[in-house]
Amino acid sequence: MTDHAEFAIRHGGPDDASAVAELHAESWRTAYAGIVPAAALGDGLAAQRQELWALRLTVDYGELAAQPVLLLAERTGGELLGFGYLVPQPDGRVLLDNLHVRPGLTGGGIGGRLLAAARDWTARTHPGEPLYLEVLRDNRRAIAFYERAGAVRTRQGAAVFPGGGELPEYEYTWARP
Repeated sequence: MTDHAEFAIRHGGPDDASAVAELHAESWRTAYAGIVPAAALGDGLAAQRQELWALRLTVDYGELAAQPVLLLAERTGGELLGFGYLVPQPDGRVLLDNLHVRPGLTGGGIGGRLLAAARDWTARTHPGEPLYLEVLRDNRRAIAFYERAGAVRTRQGAAVFPGGGELPEYEYTWARP
């Protein structure tokens, strides 16, 4: 288990885009191998994640209540261990759009601390609104983690991937605080 004193959580910004994109691509390749089409995890994934995070972390979202937040778990010295990305929705809920821990470090408390920080941020900035996420149905490890953390399955749907592929997914929600 990771010692919580070994890392801190901070808010990220545009300067973190490259490190987040690298970890995001690495996490996808590990967590989604055998779940998503191999083409979605191929050579273009790293470049696509770089473009995505460069855009996400520089675009103007308008009013403060609509601003997404990037949470980073880092060791002293700046080594990125994991991240979470929260996106306020027009209906008032907050989407936990990403929660990733560096492969090889899962199960050590990093994801739990990021999730707790995400829930705290949601309660502070969007009082009374729930936090939710979408997870692929076959991502059993992630589903078990979210259920242990108190999330409840609230919807079934389909995730659409570039190129038109679809996979079943679930929505999980944490009750309003």
